[in-house]
Amino acid sequence: MPFVDIISDDDYASLYYITNTPFCNVGGFDPEKPTVCILPPTFLDSSWLDAQLDDPRLDSEYNIIAFDLPRCSGKSECRPNGRHDNWTDAADLAFAARALALPPMHILAFEGIGTNAALRFATLFPEMCLSLALCNVPPSTELMWIYTAYSELVQTWCFADDLEAYEHVTNEAVSFTLGPNTSTALRDELIAYWEVTMHPQRRQRVIEQANLVMNRTPLPTSAHQYITQPVLMIHGEANESAPRKYAERLAQDLKAIFYPVKGGGGYLSITPGTASIVNQVFVKFLSRLPKARSDRPEHITSVQERMQEALNVLESITGNTHLSSRNPMSPLSFSCLADGVVRTQTEQLANYRKGQTLAFCPLNPLTQRPLRRYSERPLDDWFDGNNESKSSFAVGTRYHEPTTTRTDRPLPLPQSDPILPDEGRLRRGTFSPNSVEKQVIKGSMAKVVSSQPSLQKLFL
Repeated sequence: MPFVDIISDDDYASLYYITNTPFCNVGGFDPEKPTVCILPPTFLDSSWLDAQLDDPRLDSEYNIIAFDLPRCSGKSECRPNGRHDNWTDAADLAFAARALALPPMHILAFEGIGTNAALRFATLFPEMCLSLALCNVPPSTELMWIYTAYSELVQTWCFADDLEAYEHVTNEAVSFTLGPNTSTALRDELIAYWEVTMHPQRRQRVIEQANLVMNRTPLPTSAHQYITQPVLMIHGEANESAPRKYAERLAQDLKAIFYPVKGGGGYLSITPGTASIVNQVFVKFLSRLPKARSDRPEHITSVQERMQEALNVLESITGNTHLSSRNPMSPLSFSCLADGVVRTQTEQLANYRKGQTLAFCPLNPLTQRPLRRYSERPLDDWFDGNNESKSSFAVGTRYHEPTTTRTDRPLPLPQSDPILPDEGRLRRGTFSPNSVEKQVIKGSMAKVVSSQPSLQKLFL
């Protein structure tokens, strides 16, 4: 199987990867072609890269390898750890590149986790990176309203009690990441994928990925001088969760080529219409660079010596004098999280593990497949007394598509600034499983109703 095992005294990870070679291994790479490494979008894996792997503009001209990165996504496996951050992802990629004897690569990274890992990889391991192509780069830290939205989504996601609750939160996640106008087919595919790979019985992996987004530390400006490779930044103009102005600022600092996609939102790599645009811009960007071969590299230093050099560089960037004394053979040694954040994330992983095997699973126990498509769910319109809702049911049918009404129009998203790295209350109090209290009312229904205060009718 195409896995790379990364083992150290305090850590274990197994990274899954795919290639565009006939037998899905790096031994089939053509030395005459350059190599492209693709990092998938946040909360997805390499199985969502068909638009890139099947594009003849990329498949015929380049050797392609894609990892399920971070280590807690897709088919990759790891030991959950509260020290995991984006610097750890960069170290994982470097260990995998050395283990597979990969040549210097062009990096194509999508969305928040992928782009942050790519920037840090180019900073610490410039000889392994020929160029950077970053799609939808987020702000250095999440916007305040996004942080709040993630808190509610992940809490409901991990502790859903039934299929309706889980489908509701995953549908909200699709609208949050891709926008409310996502096609029915793509929405069904995303929800089905999350039902299979990120259901409540795997909530430890969910919270570990969410922490990579929510508790990330900003890339220090002192690291920009280490990124000397050509950089391309592709950004959706309609991406409200990652405003364009923050990506433009980074592009100016890195002297990058900035390409806005008109009408593009989140997840440009999987959205029909924008995926082809991203591929075209990326191929044109590579065509202007010197053509590189993919010969097996001959490393002068050992893996331990090279990783020690990277730790020394990271120490000079962050100013943390303890980094160079850590074990260079452990990816977790590259973590730059504060001690308080590490402590909180470790406690979260332990809390989310409790009762995980007994949590709700939205899959058929026999086939391990989703029970239904999201678009085929029965709609609970019985409580709505208006005639329009009642007339939307077709005679003799059980399921139907929701009727588009004036209330279905998306509301404008709130505006806010990125959270500050030292906001301890926000960055350390993330996603407690006990944050939602359930009120239990005991007694007969007549007594309960009589004890409630009178309600006033509200007219909208």
